[in-house]
Amino acid sequence: MIDTHAHLDALEAPESALDRARAVGVGRVITIGTGIDSCRRALELTAHNGIYASLGIDPHQAATGEAARLPELRDLLEHPKAVAVGEAGLDYHYGSEAKDEQRRLFFAQLGLAAELGLPIVVHTRSANDDTETMLRDHDGIVVMHCFSEPNLLAAGLERGWYFSFAGNATYPKAEALREAAAAVPADRILAETDSPYLAPQPVRGRPNEPAHVVHTLAALAEARGEAASDLADRIDANAAAAFRLP
Repeated sequence: MIDTHAHLDALEAPESALDRARAVGVGRVITIGTGIDSCRRALELTAHNGIYASLGIDPHQAATGEAARLPELRDLLEHPKAVAVGEAGLDYHYGSEAKDEQRRLFFAQLGLAAELGLPIVVHTRSANDDTETMLRDHDGIVVMHCFSEPNLLAAGLERGWYFSFAGNATYPKAEALREAAAAVPADRILAETDSPYLAPQPVRGRPNEPAHVVHTLAALAEARGEAASDLADRIDANAAAAFRLP
């Protein structure tokens, strides 16, 4: 199994968390950088076998000095285990006062992804129209992280995006997310933890970690009418294709 999106640098003891992940069959993790210092820590963690990094500046930092560090981000993306740009995107739920800055930062990171031929890992919340518009002309691979906006599903299916589902898809009131997961083609579905956030229902209330992706996989498999082991294999293959993993 693979956890396609985890903030390992935000865990208290990432090495111990990786040991627990391997014990339940999670052999690969993509750890996420959300700013330049976070990206550097993410790359340090790729020294562990099976760990890769996606590097970006998240929308919450668009109105800070971090947005001026894009040249540093580009240099870090040259690392051989940097497999994507992001997370990057738009969040108008918490950052509505900085929409212009968010759009500029997202546009710049879309440009980096295009220049380097890397996938873009997208964070979007309460910004469906602008997200769809900004991705309309992007020809590269798009991964919708922690997919929670079903209204974007049709546009994404038309354009061949990947959809990654996190622990919130396991919550009792998340029927719409499970319906979306059931509608995603077999070759476009992914699963993640977004550790240490959004722990799935069986461990809700605890810090999340990569081992817990098994609970999200189980919920997705049930929603799709598939065996969890078959879906785990499919998601591993999808991640290898999306992120060009060896």
